[in-house]
This record gives sequence, C-alpha cells and structure tokens, in this order.
Amino acid sequence: MKHLIAPSILSADFANLQADVEMINESNADWIHVDVMDGVFVPNISFGFPVISSIFHHAKKPLDIHLMIVNPDKYLEDFKRVGAKILTVHYEACTHLHRTIQAIKSLGMKAGVAINPHTPISVLEDIITEVDLVCIMSVNPGFGGQKFIEQTYEKVRKLCILIREKESDAMIEVDGGVSHQNSLALLKAGANVLVAGNAIFSSEDPSMEIAELKKMRVDTLEV
Repeated sequence: MKHLIAPSILSADFANLQADVEMINESNADWIHVDVMDGVFVPNISFGFPVISSIFHHAKKPLDIHLMIVNPDKYLEDFKRVGAKILTVHYEACTHLHRTIQAIKSLGMKAGVAINPHTPISVLEDIITEVDLVCIMSVNPGFGGQKFIEQTYEKVRKLCILIREKESDAMIEVDGGVSHQNSLALLKAGANVLVAGNAIFSSEDPSMEIAELKKMRVDTLEV
C-alpha cells in the first residue's frame, strides 16, 4: 500500500487556519492530522470542539484526530459529531483500552491507539487485532517542532513483527519530528502513515513539501 501523508495543523498558522486547510485539500496529502491536548495529559492545550468543527467545515480530506487527553471516553461522541474519521487515543490514558476501542468503532470511526516514546510495543499484544492504526510517538507529546527520537525506527520494526505475527491489519503511523531526513528510513522500517507538521508548514512551499513526502519510495532507499 502506498504510504499516506497527514499534515499536522498544530504547526499551521492559526490566524489563517482556513487557508492552510484549503492548501491541504488541494495538495497530495491524504488526511488532516489534528492534535487535541487538554493541558493535563500533556503540558499544552490545543483545539476545542468549535475549532475542529470549523476545520471539518472546510476540509475535503478525512480528519485524523489524535487525543492527548485524560478520560477520552467522555468525548467520543463529540469527536464523531465534529467530523473525526480516525480517532486515536493514548494507551497511557485508557484504563479500559479494549472498551474504548470498541466504543470508537461502534460510532463508525476508525480506531487508533497511540504510545509514548517510553512505552514498549509489547503492551499492544492483546489489542493489535482490534485497532485500525497504531500511532508511534517519535517525540514526547505536547509540542510541535521537537527533535526526532532515533529509537523510533526500532519500535516501528518491532511493531511490524507484532502485526505480522498477530495477522493484524493495523496501519503504522509515526508522529513527531518527521521530515525528509528520516521519512525514507521510517517507510523502510514499516511505517505507512507519516504525520508531518513543522517540516511542512515552515517550508517556503508547503504543498510542494507534501508532494515530496508523498512521492518517496522505499525501493529508492540505499541499504
């Protein structure tokens, strides 16, 4: 399967959010990645329901919503209402993860689970066949523009092995510090969804940056 690109609007220009969403609409991007932070699970606060609803109003690409919040179960229906197509919760925030995943699916959304950099792949063994996506955090969650954690490559490889062993259909998404410097290696390791924020929105031509990330091919990587 051709890999997907999900620009993270956490790095967009909030004063011109509509314009940036429209740029993504016309680009080679596949999803729009929306980080939701509550100031409790992570030390930052981002988008609320009115802003996400406005993004959805202008979006032509599916909203890939990543919840970095405590008690996500309280808000699943709300995120469905404001347009989430893919809804990802953190393993570290869910006491009853299986129940949460099933609740997301019952609302008609694809269900994802995210893990922090310090969380091992092994915790996913009992849930990997239930989820549509695993989001590996390649920075500590909370802020954009952080340095990529090199151990991520090995985590992606380990997750690939687990997915094969369990015969899961889960996609592997990498979120944090993704750029031209590491995207090919991530794809080679087994990632198939790349979330990029600062690399896209700090470039002179964000749409071209998306196109460059999209056209990368694993078979062009030197081994």
